[in-house]
Amino acid sequence: MKAQLIFFVLLLSVNSVHAGSLINGSWTPSHCNQKPDAPVINDQNVEIFNKSVAAINQWQQQSKSYYECLINEANADNNIIANSANQAQRAFHDAVEKMSNEVDSAKKKLESK
Repeated sequence: MKAQLIFFVLLLSVNSVHAGSLINGSWTPSHCNQKPDAPVINDQNVEIFNKSVAAINQWQQQSKSYYECLINEANADNNIIANSANQAQRAFHDAVEKMSNEVDSAKKKLESK
């Protein structure tokens, strides 16, 4: 049990670098820079419009990088959460099994007297 706890603490400390923030039910990534603001389309004239389109293309590339980072971080956090929950559940199951075995041993001991 002590070894499992040490492993669990090490798992959290190693993987906490990937953790986003969960505040009031809203998750945000921690290492993806800032989400780029969408540009505004300006149709005053052709030159300004073309600059707007260029800004949209740049925004799409920045957004793609941001959302790829967001998905990767979310997946890493999901894996950490699932692994931590599974580890805690295994530790609980092991503790219940150990206690059950101790109860059985104690019963047998008392019944043999």
